[in-house]
Amino acid sequence: MSRYSSKLKPKAKPKRNLMPLWLALAGLGLILVAVWAILGSAQPKTNIEVKGASRLKVETDKIDRGDVKLGTPVRDDIRVTNVGDQPLRFVEAPFIQVKEGC
Repeated sequence: MSRYSSKLKPKAKPKRNLMPLWLALAGLGLILVAVWAILGSAQPKTNIEVKGASRLKVETDKIDRGDVKLGTPVRDDIRVTNVGDQPLRFVEAPFIQVKEGC
């Protein structure tokens, strides 16, 4: 048996540092979320019809669904817009009046 080993020790693989990659991806994600929040919260511009006050404008005053069978789910979208140049504040809870058989 020889005094010195002739076998070579395997070289250790260098560990890759993935921290910069994760930081770049996290930064990109934060930028995308910020852009989405800014663009998503932008309200569409409306024409100002009343100066010095707030005013509600309803897109459709009356919705006629015709004959609907009992138990059939009905859904309508009603668009309400403030066409004044002042903020709209409700003093009491708004309500919708539903009339049947008209």
